[in-house]
Amino acid sequence: MKDWLAWHAGYDDPSSSLSVRLRLVREHLSRALEAVPPGPVRLLSLCAGQGHDVLGVLPGHPREPDVSAVLVEQDPRNAALAGLAQVEVREADAARVAGYADALPADVLLLCGIFGNVSDPDIRRTAQAAPALCAAGATVIWTRHRRAPDLTPRIRAWFAGSGFEEVAFDSPDNQARTGVGVGRLAVAPPAALPDGPLFAFRAA
Repeated sequence: MKDWLAWHAGYDDPSSSLSVRLRLVREHLSRALEAVPPGPVRLLSLCAGQGHDVLGVLPGHPREPDVSAVLVEQDPRNAALAGLAQVEVREADAARVAGYADALPADVLLLCGIFGNVSDPDIRRTAQAAPALCAAGATVIWTRHRRAPDLTPRIRAWFAGSGFEEVAFDSPDNQARTGVGVGRLAVAPPAALPDGPLFAFRAA
């Protein structure tokens, strides 16, 4: 099994693909928070790890007072390292919606660090389920490496087919060919939440 605590060490190298991805996610998260209409903002991050993306944006952000965030992370070591005053960290399986249904619908949904570790059908299932986790007009931010075979074109199509208009897709020229996608929900969210788990992490 992968050691998800040790995995975070990649962030210590500013030239690593993880650091590049983190900078991109933070930039898009900051813009997404600014785009939410005035009033309360619900932020949900699945498989949040140590919360580097949220914790690197929220303090001092103009929308900070409006934000209530839920970070869902199953690894207790990582979960223990994340948190701010208005950030709730839940040690739970992010694949099971029941564990955070009370935090829905989200105005901003982060699906970062998931799609490189689950099967292709699970990625498609998650993209199709994402509108049910979101408020009208919500922003979703997702990540996936672009190593061969590059699945990001299909992922972008799956989100588009689920009702998300693509806002951005960033793929800087680096060794791991990181991809960061951003979409805005352009259809009415479904009334019912998804049944069953969204995905299952692979053992290695």
